[in-house]
Amino acid sequence: MKVNGHPYRSIERDGLRLLVIDQTRLPHRFERIALDSVDDVAAAIRNMVVRGAPLIGVTAAYGLALALARDPGDDALQHACGLLAATRPTAINLRWALQQVVEHVTALPPSGRAAAALERADALAEADVATNAAIGAHGAGLLRTRWEALGRPPRLNVLTHCNAGWLGCVDWGTALAALYRAHDQGVPLHVWIDETRPRNQGASLTTWELASHGIDATLITDNAGGYLMRARKVDACIVGADRVSALGDVCNKVGTYLKALAAADNGIPFYVAMPLSTLDWQTRDGQSEIPVEDRGSEEVTHISGLSDRGTLERVRLAPEGTRALNPAFDITPARLISALITEHGVFPASEAGLAPLRQAATR
Repeated sequence: MKVNGHPYRSIERDGLRLLVIDQTRLPHRFERIALDSVDDVAAAIRNMVVRGAPLIGVTAAYGLALALARDPGDDALQHACGLLAATRPTAINLRWALQQVVEHVTALPPSGRAAAALERADALAEADVATNAAIGAHGAGLLRTRWEALGRPPRLNVLTHCNAGWLGCVDWGTALAALYRAHDQGVPLHVWIDETRPRNQGASLTTWELASHGIDATLITDNAGGYLMRARKVDACIVGADRVSALGDVCNKVGTYLKALAAADNGIPFYVAMPLSTLDWQTRDGQSEIPVEDRGSEEVTHISGLSDRGTLERVRLAPEGTRALNPAFDITPARLISALITEHGVFPASEAGLAPLRQAATR
């Protein structure tokens, strides 16, 4: 995607140095930082400098390559895998990408591992771009069908939660890729953007992305979605996913479940856009089996933003000493999901509906 007319990807490689967009600085500053070691990569993932399930996976794959460039031994490989896997436990793409690299290099002599790991990480990055472009095409088709079913109104109002755009992937995005494609194809979109407390990815990232692409959008508080749905001001919802169970349950940013409940109560389609790598075939019951990351309480009690003086500042919202619970994700049961949008097409959120994807996953 382009920033001020210049094409960027969320992660790019310059030799053995990774260049990533610092998402903690957006939307106030667009900065890229360099990651030179596996420790740099782990810190960037943990601190959400890079975020979004697909991007986390690709970044972790490059992290293994950086680790093997310094020490290609078995112990170093195992240590790097453990370090990276522990950074964000919920997003399945992280574990999947690490496994892809490990399987690719384990049988090789140590002297060839670093180059092979780098080659595999590059391939995962390119595959992510193609995957998300396909997701966008399939998702745009759903949105156009919805618009036409409503009689082609002057605008199609779509609600999204968190950020599932190109910043959370290598390029294009998942849920936002569908919006980009639909917009480019002439579907008149208006997007309601949940702020997505406490990290405010909607307020800081999705608003920035959609404005850059020229898509009409309005930022709302997280709790306004139900009001807008009852007022018939939402025509469809579309979100991304961090993990999807074999039965079709969706783990995504906390607050997704409440939006899906409201959508079901008001007869509004609720779409989830996700790559095949987000499907966890070993997990059946999402609510009981998917580990939900519990992040620090200061993300809730404090907030960061641009002051009137033009400086980035962090301030406390709650009384000093306030305890806060901060689950990063929730689980939306399959029964509330209208369709899963993948690079292979659109599928029902059920065990039977996902069955055709099992064969694709083995290829």
